[in-house]
Amino acid sequence: MIKLHHLEYSRSFRILWALEELGLNYELVNYQRRKDLSAPNALKAVHPLGKAPLLEVDGEVIAESAVILEYLQSHFDKDNQFKPTEGQALNQYHFWLHFAEGSLMPYLVFTLVMQQLGKKPIPPIVRTLTGAIGKQVFTQFMQPRLTEQVAFIEQHLANNTFFAGDFSFADVQMTFPLLGLLEIPNLPAMPNIERFVQQVVARDAYKTAQQKSPDGGKVAAK
Repeated sequence: MIKLHHLEYSRSFRILWALEELGLNYELVNYQRRKDLSAPNALKAVHPLGKAPLLEVDGEVIAESAVILEYLQSHFDKDNQFKPTEGQALNQYHFWLHFAEGSLMPYLVFTLVMQQLGKKPIPPIVRTLTGAIGKQVFTQFMQPRLTEQVAFIEQHLANNTFFAGDFSFADVQMTFPLLGLLEIPNLPAMPNIERFVQQVVARDAYKTAQQKSPDGGKVAAK
């Protein structure tokens, strides 16, 4: 029995999408974020860290997006549809699978959180201070680093339809942060990223996952 503990506006959409790509039967348990955008305490009853995604298979709980995707691929993708088997494509698969969380998401999460803080009903003096500091941090620190990331990804996608040969779970892993990048203003043009995103969100499995997810696969609440 497979059970996905799915938190709205979170990385767990990747796993929902992957389950649909594999055509597996599973139970979907949805969780809503609290007003402060943190995960509900109910997730801690599933795993001590209380973070999503969490995949439960026959009572065993597996955490971390890349680990879950590797587990699903190795146990259920018997024909290796979603992972290259050798050569440069396999190296790229492992690189992008871990680049998404190790290099890109830390900058992205900080930026998106600062954007959300500006929308929350907090005291005017705090909102003014947060906005000023947030803008300065983004301009001087986050924007240059995100710009470097954009250029690096754009260069790769200029010569590759997908991240690691044919469509793979590396693309599932990378799509979530790329959707976030497209939400951030004042970054360079991203024609190759936009082309890639348009291509993968048109997949039937992605559309089905969107229909099943309460947030429709969005990266953050508006």
